[in-house]
Amino acid sequence: MDIPNLSTEKPQTQSNDINFSVLPIVVVLVLALASGFWISRFFPVNKTTVTKTTTTPEGQTVLSTDKISSADEIKVGKVYGNTEKSFKDSATGVIEKGSINGEGTHILIREGGASQRASLISSTVDLDLFVGKKVEIKGETNASNKTSWLLDVGSLKVLE
Repeated sequence: MDIPNLSTEKPQTQSNDINFSVLPIVVVLVLALASGFWISRFFPVNKTTVTKTTTTPEGQTVLSTDKISSADEIKVGKVYGNTEKSFKDSATGVIEKGSINGEGTHILIREGGASQRASLISSTVDLDLFVGKKVEIKGETNASNKTSWLLDVGSLKVLE
């Protein structure tokens, strides 16, 4: 036997409607992120910043920043990268493009053979500009299970 509903109120139904005032905001955010990503892929910026410290005749220290964008602008004896910070690790060798066991973006070829090579990464210097050049690198060692030495390059000086 059915029990009749004697209530005069309408039964409440659950609404599965999407709040349409939030939808345009979500669409705009997704489009902005996607267009920003693709614009950065089509127009990459490959510039290395060089910070120079000079002293004026009055004894004041002045910092100036230059940007280099090609290997033609690189000069022997000049320091590139972060010259403000002192780094505890250093190495000398020739930079090559590639990685060791998939670790790093470049390789530092040092004297002593293959066992002395170092994998390089850098967030401050565009290492592609220094491929084939003999350099003195200063940076910090990072932990790695794939290579014997993974060095994050902070600054480098071109030797040859």
